Amino acid sequence: MSEWIAVGALAFVAVLIPVGMMVVSALLRPSVPEQGKRSTYESGEVPTGTTRIRFNIQYYMVALLFVVFDIETAFIFPWVVIYTDAIAEVGLLHALGPMLVFIGVLVAALVWAWRTGAVQWIKSEHPEKRTRIQP
Repeated sequence: MSEWIAVGALAFVAVLIPVGMMVVSALLRPSVPEQGKRSTYESGEVPTGTTRIRFNIQYYMVALLFVVFDIETAFIFPWVVIYTDAIAEVGLLHALGPMLVFIGVLVAALVWAWRTGAVQWIKSEHPEKRTRIQP
Protein backbone atom coordinates (compact mmCIF):
# COMPACT_ATOMS: atom_id res chain seq x y z
CA MET A 1 0.00 0.00 0.00
CA SER A 2 2.88 2.40 0.69
CA GLU A 3 4.08 2.21 -2.93
CA TRP A 4 0.70 3.56 -4.04
CA ILE A 5 1.15 6.52 -1.72
CA ALA A 6 4.41 7.29 -3.51
CA VAL A 7 2.69 7.01 -6.91
CA GLY A 8 -0.10 9.30 -5.74
CA ALA A 9 2.39 11.84 -4.38
CA LEU A 10 4.31 11.78 -7.66
CA ALA A 11 1.08 12.29 -9.64
CA PHE A 12 0.14 15.17 -7.33
CA VAL A 13 3.52 16.86 -7.83
CA ALA A 14 3.35 16.21 -11.60
CA VAL A 15 0.05 18.11 -11.76
CA LEU A 16 0.95 20.75 -9.16
CA ILE A 17 4.15 22.02 -10.83
CA PRO A 18 2.69 22.86 -14.30
CA VAL A 19 -0.51 24.31 -12.82
CA GLY A 20 1.53 26.38 -10.37
CA MET A 21 3.75 27.68 -13.17
CA MET A 22 0.73 28.72 -15.22
CA VAL A 23 -0.86 30.51 -12.25
CA VAL A 24 2.35 32.37 -11.39
CA SER A 25 2.90 33.41 -15.01
CA ALA A 26 -0.71 34.61 -15.30
CA LEU A 27 -0.26 36.74 -12.18
CA LEU A 28 3.14 38.21 -13.09
CA ARG A 29 2.89 38.87 -16.83
CA PRO A 30 1.91 42.29 -18.08
CA SER A 31 -1.44 42.54 -19.76
CA VAL A 32 -1.47 45.07 -22.59
CA PRO A 33 -4.30 44.16 -24.95
CA GLU A 34 -3.83 45.54 -28.44
CA GLN A 35 -4.80 44.46 -31.92
CA GLY A 36 -1.23 43.63 -33.00
CA LYS A 37 -0.85 41.00 -30.31
CA ARG A 38 -4.03 39.24 -31.32
CA SER A 39 -3.23 39.01 -35.04
CA THR A 40 -1.49 36.16 -36.77
CA TYR A 41 2.25 36.62 -36.89
CA GLU A 42 3.66 36.59 -40.43
CA SER A 43 7.27 37.78 -40.13
CA GLY A 44 6.26 41.34 -39.38
CA GLU A 45 4.04 41.57 -42.44
CA VAL A 46 0.44 42.63 -42.38
CA PRO A 47 -1.58 39.39 -42.32
CA THR A 48 -3.82 38.67 -45.28
CA GLY A 49 -6.63 36.16 -45.35
CA THR A 50 -7.38 33.63 -42.65
CA THR A 51 -5.10 31.25 -40.83
CA ARG A 52 -6.99 28.27 -42.19
CA ILE A 53 -5.41 26.98 -45.37
CA ARG A 54 -5.88 23.70 -47.18
CA PHE A 55 -3.01 21.26 -47.27
CA ASN A 56 -2.56 18.58 -49.86
CA ILE A 57 -3.68 15.24 -48.39
CA GLN A 58 -0.66 13.65 -50.06
CA TYR A 59 1.59 14.96 -47.25
CA TYR A 60 -0.42 12.98 -44.72
CA MET A 61 -0.53 9.87 -46.92
CA VAL A 62 3.24 9.84 -47.35
CA ALA A 63 3.74 10.38 -43.62
CA LEU A 64 1.32 7.58 -42.77
CA LEU A 65 2.95 5.17 -45.20
CA PHE A 66 6.35 6.06 -43.79
CA VAL A 67 5.18 5.37 -40.25
CA VAL A 68 3.59 2.04 -41.21
CA PHE A 69 6.64 0.76 -43.01
CA ASP A 70 9.01 2.18 -40.40
CA ILE A 71 7.14 0.32 -37.67
CA GLU A 72 7.40 -2.79 -39.82
CA THR A 73 11.17 -2.54 -39.53
CA ALA A 74 10.89 -2.09 -35.78
CA PHE A 75 8.90 -5.35 -35.57
CA ILE A 76 11.03 -7.36 -37.99
CA PHE A 77 14.45 -6.54 -36.55
CA PRO A 78 13.94 -8.13 -33.09
CA TRP A 79 12.36 -11.17 -34.76
CA VAL A 80 15.46 -11.62 -36.94
CA VAL A 81 17.68 -11.46 -33.86
CA ILE A 82 15.89 -14.34 -32.12
CA TYR A 83 14.96 -16.32 -35.26
CA THR A 84 17.60 -19.07 -34.93
CA ASP A 85 16.84 -19.60 -31.24
CA ALA A 86 13.10 -19.68 -31.98
CA ILE A 87 13.54 -22.46 -34.57
CA ALA A 88 15.24 -24.61 -31.93
CA GLU A 89 12.51 -23.87 -29.38
CA VAL A 90 9.24 -24.08 -31.36
CA GLY A 91 10.16 -25.33 -34.81
CA LEU A 92 10.39 -23.76 -38.24
CA LEU A 93 6.66 -23.41 -38.94
CA HIS A 94 5.81 -21.69 -35.65
CA ALA A 95 8.83 -19.39 -35.89
CA LEU A 96 8.45 -18.41 -39.54
CA GLY A 97 4.67 -18.55 -40.05
CA PRO A 98 3.54 -15.46 -38.11
CA MET A 99 6.25 -13.31 -39.66
CA LEU A 100 5.33 -14.47 -43.16
CA VAL A 101 1.69 -13.57 -42.46
CA PHE A 102 2.81 -10.17 -41.13
CA ILE A 103 4.96 -9.46 -44.18
CA GLY A 104 2.17 -10.71 -46.46
CA VAL A 105 -0.29 -8.23 -44.94
CA LEU A 106 2.24 -5.43 -45.39
CA VAL A 107 2.91 -6.40 -49.01
CA ALA A 108 -0.86 -6.45 -49.64
CA ALA A 109 -1.09 -2.97 -48.07
CA LEU A 110 1.74 -1.71 -50.26
CA VAL A 111 0.09 -3.14 -53.38
CA TRP A 112 -3.20 -1.50 -52.40
CA ALA A 113 -1.47 1.85 -51.76
CA TRP A 114 0.33 1.59 -55.08
CA ARG A 115 -2.84 0.78 -57.02
CA THR A 116 -4.86 3.58 -55.42
CA GLY A 117 -2.08 6.04 -56.18
CA ALA A 118 -1.16 6.85 -52.58
CA VAL A 119 2.56 6.59 -53.33
CA GLN A 120 2.40 8.86 -56.38
CA TRP A 121 3.20 12.42 -55.48
CA ILE A 122 1.40 14.12 -58.35
CA LYS A 123 -1.84 12.74 -59.73
CA SER A 124 -2.71 13.83 -63.23
CA GLU A 125 -6.37 14.04 -64.19
CA HIS A 126 -5.52 13.17 -67.79
CA PRO A 127 -2.67 10.67 -67.82
CA GLU A 128 -0.64 10.93 -70.98
CA LYS A 129 -0.18 7.86 -73.07
CA ARG A 130 3.35 6.59 -73.21
CA THR A 131 4.66 6.48 -76.70
CA ARG A 132 7.46 4.25 -77.80
CA ILE A 133 10.30 5.78 -79.68
CA GLN A 134 10.60 4.04 -83.00
CA PRO A 135 14.17 3.35 -84.15
